[in-house]
Amino acid sequence: MSKFKSVLRFLLPDFLIQYYRSNKKRKINRQIEEQKLNGKGISKIDLHNCFSKIGILEGDSVLVHSSLSKMGYVKNGANDVVDALLELIGPNGNLMMPSSPNGLLQLDFVNKNEVFDVLNTPSVLGSITENFRKREGVIRSLNYLEPVCAYGKDAKYLTEGHFGEVTPYTKNSPFHRLTEFNGKILYLGVDLDNAGTSLHVLEVSVDFHFPVYAPGEFSVKIKDSEGKTHTVRTKAHNPVFSKKRKCNELIPMFLAYGVCKRVYIGNAESYIFDAKKMLDLMIDKYETDKITMYTPKN
Repeated sequence: MSKFKSVLRFLLPDFLIQYYRSNKKRKINRQIEEQKLNGKGISKIDLHNCFSKIGILEGDSVLVHSSLSKMGYVKNGANDVVDALLELIGPNGNLMMPSSPNGLLQLDFVNKNEVFDVLNTPSVLGSITENFRKREGVIRSLNYLEPVCAYGKDAKYLTEGHFGEVTPYTKNSPFHRLTEFNGKILYLGVDLDNAGTSLHVLEVSVDFHFPVYAPGEFSVKIKDSEGKTHTVRTKAHNPVFSKKRKCNELIPMFLAYGVCKRVYIGNAESYIFDAKKMLDLMIDKYETDKITMYTPKN
């Protein structure tokens, strides 16, 4: 499937790609309606059991990328997904979700020069992330391009280093700090092509020789939880080079080295990654073979 999606992305006109995606979405929606009518939905207990079975444990720190619709009919929607995860990891764990306000290319988004309001700007990454963002006690990191929401005993530490970083993926970012906790990354109904954020941590962990960022830095504005507006600098990905990404082509390597497992949650093909093993393997393969999401076959 990943190779087919790569063909769609690079060879077909945009309107045909959109037509394919619209048809796929309609098919998923029909399946959800059929499950709802037939009483075959997924309950919170089902989700709790599934998450436990794939290796999410009490006390874990977990970053979750998600697509609710891919799972099929979930009886109470995003509420059940978030509740099941929080109940499973318990008071000693940490739940994290990306909450980017950006549905565009990074370069286009920074050029719009809109203020990012950490309390009020919604996540564009699906209903599960938006449900989580709005919950009491959730902390959202002050990052213009890739803010992360976190809840748990270490939520403050996981998010506080994100402010003022020139890229969202540095060693102070939630994506990197997750590795310090031997955390896990759950791709729930999505894959690396859809949600390859953690792959970018490699780019700031080595002397990365690919021109992944557009020239210069951009001045952007962030409004914090107290209503104060800050002006910070950020880099933005080079859209020309971004088209070279082949993220899903790294999945066989991650599977072969035991970095991740392919699992199913409801109807959703999903992946559970060990965050530290993922980064360590990426660094090793970059230094020995120059393997990256841009050059997965080197």
